[in-house]
Amino acid sequence: MEIKYDSMAALTCEAVGSVSDPAPRRIQTREGVALRIPNTISILVLIFAVAAASLTACDSRPTQLRLVAPTSPLDLELTQNLKALLDKGSEFQLDITTQQHAGETALDMLLAGEGDIALVSNYLPYREGISTVMPVYSSVLHIVYRDGRDPSSGYSLMNNASIYAGKVGSASRLMFTRIASSIGLSADNYAFIDEVENVLSADPDIIVVFAPITPRRMEEFVGYKLFSFGSPSEIGAGSVVDAAALLNPPLRPFVIPTGTYGVANSGPVVTVAVDKMLVVRNDLGASLIYDLINTIQRSRPALSATRPGLFARMGDDFDVSKSTFVLHEGAQNFLQRAKPSVYERYSGVAEVVVTLIIAFASVSLAGIRIFKVRRKNRIDRFYSAIIGIRNSISGSSTVDERALATEKVKRLKDTAFDQLVNEKLSADESFRIFITLSNDVLSQLKNNG
Repeated sequence: MEIKYDSMAALTCEAVGSVSDPAPRRIQTREGVALRIPNTISILVLIFAVAAASLTACDSRPTQLRLVAPTSPLDLELTQNLKALLDKGSEFQLDITTQQHAGETALDMLLAGEGDIALVSNYLPYREGISTVMPVYSSVLHIVYRDGRDPSSGYSLMNNASIYAGKVGSASRLMFTRIASSIGLSADNYAFIDEVENVLSADPDIIVVFAPITPRRMEEFVGYKLFSFGSPSEIGAGSVVDAAALLNPPLRPFVIPTGTYGVANSGPVVTVAVDKMLVVRNDLGASLIYDLINTIQRSRPALSATRPGLFARMGDDFDVSKSTFVLHEGAQNFLQRAKPSVYERYSGVAEVVVTLIIAFASVSLAGIRIFKVRRKNRIDRFYSAIIGIRNSISGSSTVDERALATEKVKRLKDTAFDQLVNEKLSADESFRIFITLSNDVLSQLKNNG
């Protein structure tokens, strides 16, 4: 910086004016400094207000879940009833897919990210990435055969028969394949009937289906009877159903009481049952699944009103010990009554808030550094001014020139103290060096005079 000494006014304009920076600055006065703290608090309050608004928005906006539409008419009706209940006054909104899928293809939909939740049989094989939420109802194995076939054994009943056992990959078809293999039937001994609009129109010899007990449904199957795997007294005594349950843990023995299906079962029918389960992808949050189970449990009376007795498996402490799939963390928390913490429930929003706070702290630190640099630049200008005054005086300088230089140094010191009071300068080592330098110059001027 070049210092002009033609007059005191010039020195004041050049040294003082340039140091004080005539352009408006954000922090220049005590009032400005006093306002920094309220401004900081205001910004923090704004951050937390945004976070609170985000939490409120999370609570008020329904969580959308895509439910894979099942192929079974009963399951489709059940999911539609569940959708109607959840969409009305709950925090969840179910969107049922347009395409219908059963069994393993429904699981494929979940793993492909084209669905979030599905209703499938617990008899399906284990799949990585799929978790159990809760059992919904018991699905009973019905083996219905045309009257006139030989039911004395499974082999004689099923040999050279046309079989309807649902779609490829369904629990019914998987079960029949295992039964056929266990009694020595090969794929050449029977023929599957696939993709039919109406089962009866295909005129099958045998119908194999996992379905809940639905007495009126059997009225459609005139001339058909239910096949039994033995008598109830044989259960627990090493019977066929005991072996089936032992080799297939999801299965359990089940007895259809006499007359449940009218003339189709004139005596008790021994068979097996398996749970229909709600399953999801593993990546759905624990708090979301916890809340979903809680909401479904609240809706259980309304669901039971549509089909009494169907939802006995949906108790508060439902049994998932034989689940084919791993139990979801949210379901485990529900069974253990471990409610999700506030952070778990709003972890996504919390991460955003933490990010905002870190960003604000980073900006604040950067601002402090810039402010310190600005103060340092100001004191450097004072250094330049005082050194310029000292260098302008020599042994040949007159008394008046020395007096003028002394006055300039004093004016610079006054200006520096004014800026210190107004917090444009810091009372640090740099300021103390300037004062020492000024005093040294004054002493030199005095002694040389």
